[in-house]
Amino acid sequence: MADIVYLPVITRLDIDPDRVLSQSSGKLDTVIVVGYDKDGNEYFASSVADGGTAVWLLERMKLKLLQEPDNG
Repeated sequence: MADIVYLPVITRLDIDPDRVLSQSSGKLDTVIVVGYDKDGNEYFASSVADGGTAVWLLERMKLKLLQEPDNG
């Protein structure tokens, strides 16, 4: 079987959530996961107990996303 190499590039294609999570494993100090479950329900989980800190982190990441060139 061939080895699969994932390139660290920005893509316009959706990526499987399990792949995103598995590639993040062991690399993060703090994490917030937001999304939809298989039934279409909103999902939220955070390693940060304080809600204000979680919102601050989400807002910082939102700003970073908005500042990315060609974020379509």
